[in-house]
Amino acid sequence: MAVALLPAAVAVVLYTGRATGHLGAGGGWDTARWAAVGLAVPALLLAALVAAVIARARPALSPSVPVSEESAPDLYRLVRDLAERLEVPAPSAIALTPDCDSWLEDRTHRATGPPRRTDGRREPQAPVLVIGSPFLWWMRVAELRALLAPVVAGTGPSAHPDIAAARRFIRGLDAAVAVSSRAKGPLRRLPMRFVGKVARLLLRSCRDHAMIMERGVAAAASERAQGVDYGLRIVAQEQVGLAYAGWDRLLTRVALPAWRMGRWPSRLDAGVVSALTELSRRDRLAEGFTSRLGERPACDLLEEPGAIDRAASLLAARLFHGGPAEPGPDWSPVGWQQYPEEVVDRKWRLEAARLHRVLDALPAADLSAADLSAADLPAADQGTGPVPGTAAVTAAGTASGTATAASTASGTATASGTASGPAAATAAGTAAVADTARSYARAPARTAPAPGTRPTADAALTEATPLAAGASSAPGTSSAPGDLAAVASGPTLAWVIDRLARDNRAGDLVAARLGAEVAREEREEAARQAARGTVAQDAAAGVAWGDGLAESGLPLFPLQPPRTGRELLADHLTAMVCCAAVDTAGAAPGLDWLDGPALLVDGARRADLGVPVLSLVDDGDAEPLRGWLTTVGVRPEKPVRLV
Repeated sequence: MAVALLPAAVAVVLYTGRATGHLGAGGGWDTARWAAVGLAVPALLLAALVAAVIARARPALSPSVPVSEESAPDLYRLVRDLAERLEVPAPSAIALTPDCDSWLEDRTHRATGPPRRTDGRREPQAPVLVIGSPFLWWMRVAELRALLAPVVAGTGPSAHPDIAAARRFIRGLDAAVAVSSRAKGPLRRLPMRFVGKVARLLLRSCRDHAMIMERGVAAAASERAQGVDYGLRIVAQEQVGLAYAGWDRLLTRVALPAWRMGRWPSRLDAGVVSALTELSRRDRLAEGFTSRLGERPACDLLEEPGAIDRAASLLAARLFHGGPAEPGPDWSPVGWQQYPEEVVDRKWRLEAARLHRVLDALPAADLSAADLSAADLPAADQGTGPVPGTAAVTAAGTASGTATAASTASGTATASGTASGPAAATAAGTAAVADTARSYARAPARTAPAPGTRPTADAALTEATPLAAGASSAPGTSSAPGDLAAVASGPTLAWVIDRLARDNRAGDLVAARLGAEVAREEREEAARQAARGTVAQDAAAGVAWGDGLAESGLPLFPLQPPRTGRELLADHLTAMVCCAAVDTAGAAPGLDWLDGPALLVDGARRADLGVPVLSLVDDGDAEPLRGWLTTVGVRPEKPVRLV
């Protein structure tokens, strides 16, 4: 501001000097006056533009579920009693967020704050207390009170006018940066780019001062809270670490598979109790924690914990997966009792069907590299249509994305995402699959099995049977007798194992095609979500985002990085084995609270399938997997039911 006012101040001095006679007229003085005016006018206009954007930009608000006092009177009473003991103002409201953290958030901006009074001024308002929803279900009432004590104590410094003004200024700069980055059109982009640069410069210049201020506020709040349940707070902090570990495993291993299938678990917070109980049973460091379950849980402070859990679960799916803001036909809730049948079993059969389609579209091993040129792969690789006689397999390339999240001291967050262009991704994916196909075709066939070893599925099916009615092989390809029998009798695990073990480069080709297929499906799902889920719908549902969050930045916090082709192949082969076990060995799909989908044989979980599957995927050795199938009683030659 001082730099912007400097030319105007010089011009005022020059004109005042002429009016008072201290500075002469004509000559160089007039030139200096006009030059000062010429610099002052654009400087003031630019300063006004920057100030207007900073003042009008809405600071980002942490996505949360508001909790009214009518729906949680006991929780509000606990917080007010805690504030009274700490001798600080009570928070103005309470909100829940699907995260293992708690903080105070200033929501006094004119876009989100209270309305103005009759005299034009706004009523002073304390910050909002944001509580992590897993804490309410896992922690006991006394532990939650001890955990919230230093957080609530922060309302005292927040009421200081200087601290509140400094925080509003920093959050305004942060929102201005986000607004400038989303400007569209050349007329808006150029001035907003200047605003963004100025806002970033101001943020960098005041970063150290803001850090020192927030450290002082935190130290003062911690010192004030030492007289309230200090000993119990140590135990509560231990529960925070345990809750974070269980919540992370529940999201990545249990919720994420359901989200990818268009289903969202509606009781995530209740599920975290089961996950943490299981973690307490497995982890020696967590021994004795389950004895706390006899005490009153903090979720009893809510009048309708089920409704709050449902809203928090839907918001978690929105944040961590980018799902729609509201339930719909393609985005429906699922309960924990129905999870094994509606999620686990369906997930296995979808992945098994995808693996079978990819294998069915593979060229024969004895094809030459010339037969696998890029001209022979457009339909399968570019997703333009199905290969004759096979399922449609696409390889439109992979999309690269980055998402960053940063939060200011008051709990704000920003997110941005980028993706490579579709044309570049398609070309890259097509080239990758074509190169892998040529390597697969040039690879020598595996040696025949030694005498006494288990014969392959093709060796067992020696008689070639005609294809099913209406099916024909792709031009320029040939199929082994076992392949024809497998196509006629239905998809079998033996056929899949034989195709992967037949050549030493088969895994590379299948992994590349699976990666392209999954990438295409994820892009289609992202396009559908972008068409039906917007920030406007979030606002209608009561979720405020502010200008600090980009509309195209969902999910804000991706749970897992993109899986490699080998990982996808291992997952799909595991799904095929599990389907065969369910259909032929009497196994059942199950749910492990820490590891997600599980295979139950005779009521017990079989966790030893990973090593045999990796042996086939990485080394092409199918004997460990065949031995595992024999031990469990799976009949790989029997057809498997797919979706």
